[in-house]
Amino acid sequence: MVAYQEETRAAYDGIVELYASMFADRLETQPFSRNMIGTFAELVRGTGNPRAADVGCGPGHLTAMLHDLGLDAFGLDLSPAMVAHARRAHPSLRFSEARMEALPVEDRTLGGLLAHYSMIHTPPEELPALLTEQARVLAPGGLLLVSFFATEGPEPVRFDHKVTPAYSWPVDRFAELLAAAGLVPFARLLHDPASERGFLDAHLLARRDRQ
Repeated sequence: MVAYQEETRAAYDGIVELYASMFADRLETQPFSRNMIGTFAELVRGTGNPRAADVGCGPGHLTAMLHDLGLDAFGLDLSPAMVAHARRAHPSLRFSEARMEALPVEDRTLGGLLAHYSMIHTPPEELPALLTEQARVLAPGGLLLVSFFATEGPEPVRFDHKVTPAYSWPVDRFAELLAAAGLVPFARLLHDPASERGFLDAHLLARRDRQ
């Protein structure tokens, strides 16, 4: 595990209860995110393969949402404290500790993979390999929904996230990285979260090519 991953894990381990209290029900006030996740789940069901990973699952609230939407969902997170909380909060679901760069999932077996603001702490030079790993576990035709902070400038922007340093991305650049990893972007949603940081919220849907 490299330094930024250790820093990220320690930071999230230290705020589990606060994070869960702030975000477990937050989608109730975020219709764009909620509906993109609903669209993602519907499309995954349509592949005939409902097995889906919530990567960077945190306290497990979105894993539970995917389950309620008809997917065979399980959660993975870098933080052991987050995984422990998710297991307590959702005892009927499966949660495991894992790094996004080395998923404990067989090749080409998932119908879907959700990465809801879980790639934001990854340095730009590390992101291509991370996306290649997400593509590895998706079955041909499988779907990825990735959400992140977007910038309108030409380059990723590092900023001081409230938990640990993070990056915002130009949406076109992020989409190019998805395509280079064998994931074909086919839908996107950008919206203004009225954030004090001035970033947009971005959601990209991509499909694993059938090669």
